[in-house]
Amino acid sequence: MRSLQQAIPPMTTAIYSHPLCHQHEMGSYHPECPARIEMIEDQLISGRIDGYLDFRLAPEASLAEIARAHTIEAIALVRDKSPQEPGKYYPVDDDTALNQYSWLAALRAAGAGIAAVDAVMAGEIDNAFCLVRPIGHHARPNMPMGFCVFNNIAIAAKHALEVHRLERIAIADFDVHHGNGTDETFCDDPRVLMVGFYQEGLYPFPVKGPERPHMLNIAVPAGTKGDVIRAIVREQWLPALEAHRPQLLLISAGFDAHREDPLGGMELVEDDYAWLTHQLMNVAKVHAHGRIVSILEGGYNLSALARSAVAHIKALAELDEF
Repeated sequence: MRSLQQAIPPMTTAIYSHPLCHQHEMGSYHPECPARIEMIEDQLISGRIDGYLDFRLAPEASLAEIARAHTIEAIALVRDKSPQEPGKYYPVDDDTALNQYSWLAALRAAGAGIAAVDAVMAGEIDNAFCLVRPIGHHARPNMPMGFCVFNNIAIAAKHALEVHRLERIAIADFDVHHGNGTDETFCDDPRVLMVGFYQEGLYPFPVKGPERPHMLNIAVPAGTKGDVIRAIVREQWLPALEAHRPQLLLISAGFDAHREDPLGGMELVEDDYAWLTHQLMNVAKVHAHGRIVSILEGGYNLSALARSAVAHIKALAELDEF
């Protein structure tokens, strides 16, 4: 078997990020902190895989691009309530706050997904991981919530549908918390298949609504291990994805279902995230020319987050096969 240093990876994987994503923070106590990005970056370097990745600066999303997924009022709230003074915070809810960099960081976080979609659609890269914050999948069309400011994955999906005129997109969400904002955005849009799992009884405490065939979000109990999740993916996710035939696959990549995470109670490990990634890559290779854009969501044990995110990135770049 060849060493990593001798290998030439067959996939071109881009990492989109921006220094402003380090500047958004919600207080020294808050688990959704700048160190989350820093730990992943450090792990990429210490694992000696950074040299195999295409690092790109995330551009700003325009207001019109964000408005595809959010109301004008929601956008104005973030823009106008982000404090001007250092060390000041504006509480959006009990879990979410804005500081003086939140508006600019949120523009870059949303812009990363848009730029990544453009790049994979143009064939510049095979896939991408957006190493950005504020995170997004709880953000509802009309309001930020749950550590999330703008819904980065929803904005990227809307861009793919409206600019690239795709007819079928899939969003896979493996965060321990239900991606309620994404669900709400696309619940009436069958062009978008959402497959997910989440821990039952956990924030945002989703209420079961009407059955929608294109919204396959599966509640699992605390303590669920990787073997159960793998069965769900094989028996439910993959048949739904095959039937939908997505032309682009987006991933809400939360790593808080890891057994070491303090905010969840599931039992996944790094190998589970790598396995999940490969299953989604197989679908994308068959139906979407391999096109995947993954965007960071949760994960709050810094070591487990970094190890899991790097396992995910290595799988995207096919570096775990060397």
